[in-house]
Amino acid sequence: MDPISHLLDGFAGAFTPMNLLWVVVGAMLGTAVGVLPGLGSAMAVALLLPVTFSLDPTGAFIMFAGVYYGGLFGDSTTGILLNTPGNSSAIATTIEGHKMAKAGRAPQALATSAIGAFIGGIIATTLVVFFAPRLADLAGLFGPAEYFALAVFAFAATATVVADSVIKGSISLVIGLSLALIGIDGSSGASRFTMDLPPLFDGVSIVVITVGLLALGEVLFVASRIHRDPPTARVAFTGRPWLSRGDVKLAWPAWLRGAGFGVPFGVIPVGGSEVPTFLSYATEKKLDKRRKKQMFGKGAIQGVAGPEAAGNATAGSAMGALLALGLPTSATAAIMLAAFQQYGMQPGPLLFERNTELVWTLLASLFIGMIVLLIINLPFAPMWAKLLLVPRHYLYAGITVFCGLGIYATSASAFDLMLLLGIGLLGFMMRRYELPLAPVLIAVILGPLAETELRRALAVSEGSVGILFDSGIAVTLYTLLAAAIALTTVNRIRKARKGKATRQLVA
Repeated sequence: MDPISHLLDGFAGAFTPMNLLWVVVGAMLGTAVGVLPGLGSAMAVALLLPVTFSLDPTGAFIMFAGVYYGGLFGDSTTGILLNTPGNSSAIATTIEGHKMAKAGRAPQALATSAIGAFIGGIIATTLVVFFAPRLADLAGLFGPAEYFALAVFAFAATATVVADSVIKGSISLVIGLSLALIGIDGSSGASRFTMDLPPLFDGVSIVVITVGLLALGEVLFVASRIHRDPPTARVAFTGRPWLSRGDVKLAWPAWLRGAGFGVPFGVIPVGGSEVPTFLSYATEKKLDKRRKKQMFGKGAIQGVAGPEAAGNATAGSAMGALLALGLPTSATAAIMLAAFQQYGMQPGPLLFERNTELVWTLLASLFIGMIVLLIINLPFAPMWAKLLLVPRHYLYAGITVFCGLGIYATSASAFDLMLLLGIGLLGFMMRRYELPLAPVLIAVILGPLAETELRRALAVSEGSVGILFDSGIAVTLYTLLAAAIALTTVNRIRKARKGKATRQLVA
């Protein structure tokens, strides 16, 4: 049978009353957990794992799929409204999404996010249906040298393209890499930058860093200026609560470009959806500089559309990699792999032969789940946006409480709360001196991966650095990186000269 026939059989299995109920329940639970700072789809699936043992495998995995995508939808909601992403996959969306919210366009930002997540997920899942057996070829092309080149590409892109200043971007990158080095070195067993404190032996959690830098840092910065800045008027939502024709015209190319970034990364274990979301954000920001009226920094709708589509496209193809290869390329996929094994099934090529009904019903339920999530999220965008009408002192006090609760819920550690305060102060200082936050976050996320793959490559080559440049993929990535840096440098020199000439004419 061809994939279309299998998929139609899957829809027939998914459109039973109980399976539809599990899709809706999973989507709603995932969205609810996703909006809580520090939690996300991985945590929701982990919490639900013991609960689903009483369900049949098909119903359990349909619910997991709803939670998986629901968490991604919910992650961006608090990021856009409160500058507090529910998970690291929503960090790139938060940068421009929160600026849109502050400009009175929160409903439009939430609608853009929901539609982008829907488009990215639909494109990726459609490709999985037709090309799942061939995904192994793409993943097999990447070795240690290619992973390291990809990490270096992401580091440089965020430090030079995303940041307005190369120097400030590089400082932020160093801060992030320093945080990533804290803990026990996996190869030698030596402790690094732990100050002999046992809670630091496992390193600093990305959840603590994300919530501290983005949420608590923002709270402290606002509090420090509460007597300097004039009281802000209540946010007045501008335009219709839906996207206008002009919004769609700006957003749809970014949705497609974001999906294009996300699909390949779901198959490659490079740390989840953070890399494609940041690459999508950097691309949209670069393209925005060519426009006469630049929008980035003021709430660019493309900065929400691209990363959100990239994140859900990555999640969709990650599901394909899990089913077709047995390769978990994200934390949530790893938990779902454990769930498959507890039901006595091993994801991989044989899964499509031995558990055909379950696999195709699960794939069909992904389509249904994304439609359900769009129905749940899109009409409620104006309602969610009314959170911004809460008086500022109550709102930021609530954010602080939820930050502490979210961190304590994930680790039950008072030490993590102290770390949260320290990193919040770091976030405050970075805002005070206008250092970008994105390079810190991408360095913390990809730093351990880059170090591990560099060591593996050098171990294989017995210390020869030449192995890093032996493959065509690595050389291509380094060439693109060099070209991007050169182009960015030339553009900034031209811009500086033009500004200097303008000042001389005025003088």
